[in-house]
Amino acid sequence: MKDKSTEKKEKKASLRNAFREFIWPRKKILFVGLAMILISRAAGFVLPLQTKILLDEIVPEGDYAKLKVLLIFVISALAIQALFSFLLTRLLSVEAQRLIAQLRVKVQKKVLSLPISYFDNTKSGALVSRIMTDVEGVRNLVGTGLVQLIGGTLTAIGSIFFLVEINGKMTLFVLVPVIIFGLIALKAFGYIRPIFRNRGKINAEVTGRLTESLNGIRVIKGFNAEEQENKIFNEGAFRLFDNVKKSLTSTAVITSSSTFLLGLASTAIMGIGAYYMIETPQNMTAGDFVTFTVLLGFMVAPIVQMSNIGSQLTEAFAGLDRTEELLDMDPENDLTVRTNKLENVIGNVKFDNVSFSYEEDKEVVHNISFDAPLGSVTALVGTSGSGKSTIAGLASSFMQPDSGRVLIDGQDLSKIDLNSYRQFLGVVLQDDFLFEGTIRENILFPRPNASEEQLLAAVQAAYVNEFTDGFELGLDTVIGERGVKLSGGQRQRIAIARAVLADPKIIILDEATSNLDNESEAFIQKSLAKLMKGRTTFVIAHRLSTIRKADQILVIEKGQIAEQGKHDELIAKEGRYFDLYTYQSRI
Repeated sequence: MKDKSTEKKEKKASLRNAFREFIWPRKKILFVGLAMILISRAAGFVLPLQTKILLDEIVPEGDYAKLKVLLIFVISALAIQALFSFLLTRLLSVEAQRLIAQLRVKVQKKVLSLPISYFDNTKSGALVSRIMTDVEGVRNLVGTGLVQLIGGTLTAIGSIFFLVEINGKMTLFVLVPVIIFGLIALKAFGYIRPIFRNRGKINAEVTGRLTESLNGIRVIKGFNAEEQENKIFNEGAFRLFDNVKKSLTSTAVITSSSTFLLGLASTAIMGIGAYYMIETPQNMTAGDFVTFTVLLGFMVAPIVQMSNIGSQLTEAFAGLDRTEELLDMDPENDLTVRTNKLENVIGNVKFDNVSFSYEEDKEVVHNISFDAPLGSVTALVGTSGSGKSTIAGLASSFMQPDSGRVLIDGQDLSKIDLNSYRQFLGVVLQDDFLFEGTIRENILFPRPNASEEQLLAAVQAAYVNEFTDGFELGLDTVIGERGVKLSGGQRQRIAIARAVLADPKIIILDEATSNLDNESEAFIQKSLAKLMKGRTTFVIAHRLSTIRKADQILVIEKGQIAEQGKHDELIAKEGRYFDLYTYQSRI
């Protein structure tokens, strides 16, 4: 648990950051908005102040000419008030929505810059919540909220000035419950902020699970697990409800205390005002009393409004705290460390005594060393969990070694700008991801501006046309989310066509033929032979028959290279590879 001094420091830091990043850069717009709200509020004072003239001068004298002037003056003031209120909302609300859009783009860009390990430990739905929901509270800082808070404060102060002019003793009596209300509100806001912050976390968790459920609907229905998922979501929804209930209780305390205390003050004013009008009518006329009552409403309304705005600002800061946590994370491609840029890649890859662990003190790869020269095919084989995919991930820069080096053409990959490296990298995964859209759009993903000739060459190289020729819309067929309308083999061929179009120098094939039937695999083996020619290739395969022609086979066991050599050499050794190969041959 954080102590109170730490929380206070964090609040001050959060306020400073919000002022520096969101408020100060928009100071001109905010000052214009403040000027507008001051004009609007000043125009609002006309009606109550003219009421005194109406009751104390015009009505007793029956002066219709003066009444006409007064009405024109009041209507003009109301028109000015309405106009500037409209302009204020139009100016600041639009700016707030622009800032929300910009902030969402900034957060999304930051999220995509984070290392793969972050995504492995974070639900996609939670990230969507952070990008789309957490930033929305900023509208209360740059929109009308903050300006109304300042404008409301100035209006209340202006009202107090006029109230004192009418009757200082009555004004003093009013200020006592107002001060008590202010103290209650400040205490309540301090209590609410952690609740709002926790609400963002709960909302992200619930959204994350919901997203997973929708993506895994076939698994849920296949195992008749709807009731189980309903129960999990029900628990999450009511955790969120309990959080909202706590904040509603605090908000209700603020609202009810304002209603009681300010209502009590208004009731007392009725009694005191009546006393003055009866005992000393020369000191308080009917016009004075009505004007005082209306101005009291002018003072009270902003205070009540400020309590609502204060709640909104508290929620905004809670969301911005979570956004700031995300923006402060170290990016994967830290250019202060990764200072080397690759203009070209030959394709020589070397692992130099590389070790890696996902968790501290739990290494999954131990002291791996090997060379994968230009144009070579390195096959990684072994049982599940042996470390094959981890080695491929290290070669593709998805993770960084804890010790040792991965060298690209003699340069340490940990010092290389990842953008400059990955433009020469092609990856085909076991369950490769396809985006909702058309087959054409998915193949063009790495090179959106590729020519039609280049696209068709990739399509033919991966034998995608073998099944798209039978579709009514051909390459413009919509495949659904994650390619759900296609078979596993068809999805895999699209993924390979995408890699062909990227024209990489280094290729990672992670179980690239695992989802294919025998006929499709025959097509793919031909296309892969074309893709791999002249390129450095890493192949992970459980089907050992697909890697017989590899330049070197690394047998990985418990994160170490147990055996290394070509197919025939390893068969002749009759070691671990021989056991794996003969076992598969009997199946």
